[in-house]
Amino acid sequence: MFEAAELGRTLDKDVFKKELPDLRADLLQIQQELLGCDFPVLVLISGVDGAGKGEMVNQLHEWMDPRHLETTAFDIPTDEEKERPHFWRYWRALPPKGKIGIHFSSWYSDPISSRVKGEMTDNDLEASLSRINTLEKMLVDDGVLLIKLWLHLSKKHYKDRIKSLAADPKTAWRVSQKNLDNIKVYDTFRQVAETTLQQTSTGQAPWIIVEGYDANYRSLTVGRLLRDMIRKRMDIDPKVLISPAINWSSQSSDKTTLLDYVDLKKSLEKKEYNEQLVEHQAHLNELARKAHKNKVSVVMALEGWDAGGKGGMIRRIIHPLDARHYRVIPVAAPTDEEKARHYLWRFWRHLQRAGHMTIFDRTWYGRVLVERVEGYARDDEWIRAYQEINEFEEELTEHGIVLLKYWLHIDKEEQLARFKAREQISYKQHKITDEDYRNRERWDDYALAVADMVERTSTLHAPWYIIEGNDKKWARVRALQILCERLEKAL
Repeated sequence: MFEAAELGRTLDKDVFKKELPDLRADLLQIQQELLGCDFPVLVLISGVDGAGKGEMVNQLHEWMDPRHLETTAFDIPTDEEKERPHFWRYWRALPPKGKIGIHFSSWYSDPISSRVKGEMTDNDLEASLSRINTLEKMLVDDGVLLIKLWLHLSKKHYKDRIKSLAADPKTAWRVSQKNLDNIKVYDTFRQVAETTLQQTSTGQAPWIIVEGYDANYRSLTVGRLLRDMIRKRMDIDPKVLISPAINWSSQSSDKTTLLDYVDLKKSLEKKEYNEQLVEHQAHLNELARKAHKNKVSVVMALEGWDAGGKGGMIRRIIHPLDARHYRVIPVAAPTDEEKARHYLWRFWRHLQRAGHMTIFDRTWYGRVLVERVEGYARDDEWIRAYQEINEFEEELTEHGIVLLKYWLHIDKEEQLARFKAREQISYKQHKITDEDYRNRERWDDYALAVADMVERTSTLHAPWYIIEGNDKKWARVRALQILCERLEKAL
């Protein structure tokens, strides 16, 4: 597939100088118009060493408004990045709506390099590319305009480029031993690259191969591509991009869900509660210290009814922990910064380093709960979110993270009693709002959403635990017990 990019194309210098001013003006105008658009642009620049990737990035920053253009160059993962799931560093660098982001050495660099070095098999490469396709579909489905550019050189031109750079004292610093070694493995690299591009060039995110032999040809070609692709996307009616959704929800005529079969009579006497609480907290302290030493991370996802007891449960969990090794993330309505990116972005960015515990008070499941029920997300958005969430959680657990998902369940009568109690206690009155009472009116809708959530996202690697919560004492001890059991198994 690279033959057409190995022809040695050139562009006359006078033609380049004549067309460049208009192209730069067009790109600046595009940027201004993009600021008012509801989608971001993400440009991946990959390809052969010496094909001008770095020069191309520099030129784009020279031609365009740097206030609305941000480049992230990915090198060998740092210790901080190694201690988190593989895609963490890429998620953090996603551009917001209205802006252009450039990923230099993107998520393709590692699998291609590893396969060329023989550090992964063909099957490993295929699995890695499958995960990349899933990520890119997730981004494109959310509205990202993903432009993937492969800057290419033939083997001969690559050799000539490296030797030319090495011979000039002004550019010799750019040639590393790795560049010289790559000449020897060029054929293998080309084969792996071709496989990679074939398997990841999709209708939603196709690869565009640009010949990098001549700087003028390469630069003008890339500039035109960006201008034309962004303009084309601006001219498309957003409704055309929305995939039709089929509401497959498992609602039954009598509105019965799995929550109706939860035994809410389970309880503990105060004496038994105090004994078990101390026992489990002491055990958790021991396990948490061992987990930190062994760099085993924990992510807890807490969901449940309003007044379900999440706050009290969190306080009992963190009581025996070292405050340096955990973080509680209270999740409210997304900020403007968060709304400007994929809904999972704000959860990726909060993942802690290895050996730490991250507790989410409300989670990414808001997409299929409150956003679904209240209509904040379109049907196609919350329906595809189940698959996106499963993919997200699989990446966490594959990295070795212990993931626990709790649904704190109470009945309507207990919830109302807790609402009334909060209204009578001065330091709890802030917890009760008109919205809490309004949500009660949609109890059946939320129960259906919870049932679908559990059915479609309770997996072997990330099961749901439904905690019987009418008795707070039982719920707290049960949550601690599950956490200890999972940590013991992981350690």
